[in-house]
Amino acid sequence: MENIISVKLKVWRQAGPKEKGGFVTYELQDIPTDTSFLETLDILNEQLVEKGEEPIAFDHDCREGICGMCSLYINGHPHGPATGATTCQLYMRRFHDGETITVEPWRSAAFPVIKDLMVDRNAFDKIQQAGGYVSFATGGAQDANAIPISKVAADEAMDSASCIGCGACVAACKNGSAMLFVSAKVSQFALLPQGKVEAKRRVKAMLAKMDELGFGNCTNTGACAAECPKNIKLSNIARLNREFIGAKCSD
Repeated sequence: MENIISVKLKVWRQAGPKEKGGFVTYELQDIPTDTSFLETLDILNEQLVEKGEEPIAFDHDCREGICGMCSLYINGHPHGPATGATTCQLYMRRFHDGETITVEPWRSAAFPVIKDLMVDRNAFDKIQQAGGYVSFATGGAQDANAIPISKVAADEAMDSASCIGCGACVAACKNGSAMLFVSAKVSQFALLPQGKVEAKRRVKAMLAKMDELGFGNCTNTGACAAECPKNIKLSNIARLNREFIGAKCSD
């Protein structure tokens, strides 16, 4: 027999960036526990459309935990109570029958609300663009051993590159800091010889753009790493600081 639950969704509704928002509570009956959270929102939206009401706007794309678009703040946690997972990987079996589930957009001055649960995360794109290019030879692929890289460095670079830029770190941080995201993007290049040419310019430009866009300062509470769906390490922030101090000292 299929397990089902009934829940209340307390959802943030906001018609636009300049409009005043507020919570609206919806009741959902007989939801299978193997339904994903995004599918539950789909079910709710189908019901709203049938009633002639405005559906809830929320971001989604791959629904495979890869793109990071499903940026929802659920019961006080970015992406919900499941650790190491995005919202699209969250299933209703994580919740209890009769539970009230609070759903909000990311809360950050740098991520303004577009509508309902959708926020503008172009700030992350601007930070990456500030990092610029990487110099390396183009043309045919080099032999695997042409540029010797230790396995430790290669593994750490790959772990850092797994950041999907979802913004959960910003949403989790009491200061709205983007340091975990920026440090991951700096680390994935700083650890490899291909990223050394522009290393000093890159770290200074990315941090300057982060400050310009209104992200807060890091106070090392660790909430960002604890809530990150890709388990990006807090040690990346220490590496970012070392890279930045080294770049400034060489000026």
